[in-house]
Amino acid sequence: MGPSMVPGGGVQGGWARGPLIVFLVSPPPRPRDTQALLSATQAMELPRRDYHVERPLLNQEQLEELGHRGSVPPTHQWRSWFQCSQARARAVLFQYLPILAWLPRYRVRDWLLGDLLSGLSVAIMQLPQGLAYALLAGLPPVFGLYSSFYPVFIYFLFGTSRHISVGTFAVMSVMVGSVTESLAPDEAFFQDSNTTVNEAARDAARVQLASTLSVLVGLFQVGLGLVHFGFVVTYLSEPLVRGYTTAASVQVFISQLKYVFGLQLSSRSGPLSLIYTVLEVCWKLPQSVVGTVITAVVAAVVLVALKLLNDKLRRYLPLPLPGELLTLIGATGISYGVDLKQRFGVDVVGVIPTGLVPPVAPSLELFAKLVGNAFAIAVVGFAIAISLGKIFALRHGYRVDSSQELVALGLSNLIGGIFQCFPISCSMSRTLVQETTGGNTQVAGAVSSLFILIIIVKLGELFQDLPKAVLAAVIIVNLKGMMMQFKDLCSLWKANRVDLLIWLVTFVATILLNLDIGLAVAVVFSLLLVVVRTQLPHYSVLGQVPDTDVYRDVAEYSEAREVPGVKIFRSSVTMYFANAELYSDTLKQRCGVDVDHLISRKKKLLRKRELKLKRLQKKQPQKQAASSKGTSFSVNVNAGLGDTEINNVEDPKVMESTEDELDSTEASNQEDAKAPDVSILKALGLPQPDFHSLILDLSALSFVDTVCLKSLKNIFHDFREIEVEVYMAACHAPVITQLEVGNFFDASVTKQHLFATVHDAVVFAIQHPRSRSVDPALVTKL
Repeated sequence: MGPSMVPGGGVQGGWARGPLIVFLVSPPPRPRDTQALLSATQAMELPRRDYHVERPLLNQEQLEELGHRGSVPPTHQWRSWFQCSQARARAVLFQYLPILAWLPRYRVRDWLLGDLLSGLSVAIMQLPQGLAYALLAGLPPVFGLYSSFYPVFIYFLFGTSRHISVGTFAVMSVMVGSVTESLAPDEAFFQDSNTTVNEAARDAARVQLASTLSVLVGLFQVGLGLVHFGFVVTYLSEPLVRGYTTAASVQVFISQLKYVFGLQLSSRSGPLSLIYTVLEVCWKLPQSVVGTVITAVVAAVVLVALKLLNDKLRRYLPLPLPGELLTLIGATGISYGVDLKQRFGVDVVGVIPTGLVPPVAPSLELFAKLVGNAFAIAVVGFAIAISLGKIFALRHGYRVDSSQELVALGLSNLIGGIFQCFPISCSMSRTLVQETTGGNTQVAGAVSSLFILIIIVKLGELFQDLPKAVLAAVIIVNLKGMMMQFKDLCSLWKANRVDLLIWLVTFVATILLNLDIGLAVAVVFSLLLVVVRTQLPHYSVLGQVPDTDVYRDVAEYSEAREVPGVKIFRSSVTMYFANAELYSDTLKQRCGVDVDHLISRKKKLLRKRELKLKRLQKKQPQKQAASSKGTSFSVNVNAGLGDTEINNVEDPKVMESTEDELDSTEASNQEDAKAPDVSILKALGLPQPDFHSLILDLSALSFVDTVCLKSLKNIFHDFREIEVEVYMAACHAPVITQLEVGNFFDASVTKQHLFATVHDAVVFAIQHPRSRSVDPALVTKL
């Protein structure tokens, strides 16, 4: 039946073969009318716009017949994996080697100059950060330069993000540092004669650990990417990642204190290692080297001043001032001219070898020791990179392939590890510089890696006199962005305190238990919190908003009214094994009837009546029973269906002999037999519920399990015991399929008990009450 205009308003319905629900409708506004209406909302409310639709009242059986529902054909995506064609080979090649897709379309005139300037700017930042973050990882500074060259060029070939800047990153470096310092501590390399550390042997061991770790991280990332497990980072929520990186920044800050004060600290790892390090720093503060402290403070002040100057002159400068590079050059020149190492005891970087190192195979014996840390580093590194990649992809209107990003990062770490690099990820500060200075593609990354290559081959030895305190100052000043994440505490307190709890637990666990265990605790806590939140859903009893087919929580909407004789119940989350019992208990509580107690009393009374009838039958003489032809008693008690049948074929002689004894019991049961529609609860003297129908709004169900199926079956059984009919409404198609597969529908619960909408179920329930009289005016109104 097509739409038609009807004067007046409201929602009406009638019942025949196709009971109708009528809504009022007005013609759709033209675009200009819509714009005029929307612009007028600041001065006045939108006028009321009704709509009208006529359709039959639909249960699931009728809806399937009307819509010709059929089974969805299965999709065998795996079959395409084994298909071979030229188009398929081309698509696979472009998928795993994206540079072949975008480089031929590279707009040289529009993009090349911006990419060159951006690459140069990023390289200027990469140089000091690479040197500094290598120290953070517990390695000689030159390995930070290697990690700024090989992985960046590999990502240029395989990455899908145009703007992120991969390379050394503080959080990744501190995670690597915790591994190298725990497995190769200073104490293991003391000279035989004294307590002097054999730095050459220690550094060689740590480089082997870091490079093997990088290979293992790469294997994890490539493997997960090839099987399209990029979604694994969805379990790292934004509050978790921000809390984790904030805690890591605190670890980075504390790890640099030994370079700021010139202290020799013990190598620690594991739970509470950070606390012990802070206590040791406080204990050894009197041993600080004054020259080192002054160097670090002066370098930090210069860096902050240059960053403030950059922010102030951003509009007038074509490129930002390279604060870190200028500070490193100045500090190196001063250190060389004044001889800070000999005169003031300031520790310097030392010998930086020129040229590239040959590839080295990873140590397979170390895999077992590094596997746990490698997986944690792989997940954290990918989470940081993909989150930044998606931010900039959304800003510039292109798509980032999560699985291919995982493969690209994995290959960067895998190949980088063979060339003695440590694990890398993406840097927020360098990514912002790459974007704001005109970078359009990863050509900027290739330019920056080539610039780093020139420094490695020719210019690295110039930084041999660079004080380590200056590198520590560079690291600490660059932590500003992550330290600002402490502001999340205020915003999350106002916005979502559950997310605040995740942030705090992640932060505290990472600080106290170290980076690897802290991440595991944070992920487990976050997932458990999701489970707990599904066990504490919002349950509501729904009422009808006047003159509409809309049903809302009566506790929230003051004008929503419960439909007389009908109780509508809804949960805010899906029902499954963890909350099925709570769902049933809350349903019975919200209905205002002690269902279990009422069923128990009903069964007791029925048993008493049955036993009384049996005792009366036994009292009759055997011969009288034998001679009483045509006299019989039949008692049928079916508590499951809530029906009691007593058939009595009367013999006047027998009735006279037992009339006094059976008076009260037989009279009531004869009433039931003659009028089966009369309530059994009423006949037994039990209170009746004030509603005859219960409707379960199942729109929140996303799946069902066996426990959910049994709980729904029990709800049907229990409420029918107290003479309340149960209906379901608003199930999604996948849930209906799961109900069918689970053999939920049978003779007692059919698809006629499942309706397309809540309003369909309400109209049907009002017109078909269970042995109750219904006001016709109510049916007409609905």
